[in-house]
Amino acid sequence: MRIVLRCAALAATLMLAVGSSPVTGQSTDSVGGGAMHRLPANALPVPFKVGERLEYEVRFGSLKVGNGSMEVREIAEIRGRPAWHTVFTISGGIPLYRVNDLYESWFDVTTLNSLRYHQDVDEGSYERRRRYEIFPERGVFRENDRPEEPTVSNPLDDGSFLYFVRTVPLEVGQSYEYARYFKAAGNPVRIRVVRKETITVPGGTFKTVVLQPTFQTKGIFSKNGKAEVWITDDDRRLMVQMKSKLSFGSLNLYLRGSSGTR
Repeated sequence: MRIVLRCAALAATLMLAVGSSPVTGQSTDSVGGGAMHRLPANALPVPFKVGERLEYEVRFGSLKVGNGSMEVREIAEIRGRPAWHTVFTISGGIPLYRVNDLYESWFDVTTLNSLRYHQDVDEGSYERRRRYEIFPERGVFRENDRPEEPTVSNPLDDGSFLYFVRTVPLEVGQSYEYARYFKAAGNPVRIRVVRKETITVPGGTFKTVVLQPTFQTKGIFSKNGKAEVWITDDDRRLMVQMKSKLSFGSLNLYLRGSSGTR
């Protein structure tokens, strides 16, 4: 059960709402850190806004094992820079084994570069808290109180990566490669756009584009994995379904509901 829900957390964190064409609309005012912040004139146009919330159910085969959500909570100020603040949660489990994980990202509104990333993992008797401060201007990041380490140009953490990809136009039959994950060993990330398909999930019926992502890591999105992601074929590009085949069964995510989308 632990590996099932951890895979779900990783999958949803990295691939929730992958892919989008740029849009011209932009919200003007948002709350962050207890104050109102107006987006600067050079903020990148994006297909999301403060208040966007996506809710998912997680299934292992036909068995429901958890729920997840992803939201754009606010625009906050990080070291003097306005930053999108996004929050992903996943919870579930079985009697005597519960999961309650929280992942937060803060990324610059003008570059989408990651500035801060938090992980709070609570799975059964296992707990872990990681706090990353990322400094794109100096090319380094720091984990908790450890010494600084080098990072890549224009770094992205797990959360900011998926929002970045939402701003990139993706075409069926094409493959895309990115080397922006803030831990260099995780690069490159590759995304293959395979087909279009209309599907029905608990949240409704959607026209979608189907992606096959691969990462330089073990797990459901590894080179040898068989995972596919369905995203809406519109300007919002919301993830509505994810399916993967594992050695011990299938792990699937389904959109249950959404609010605050463009």
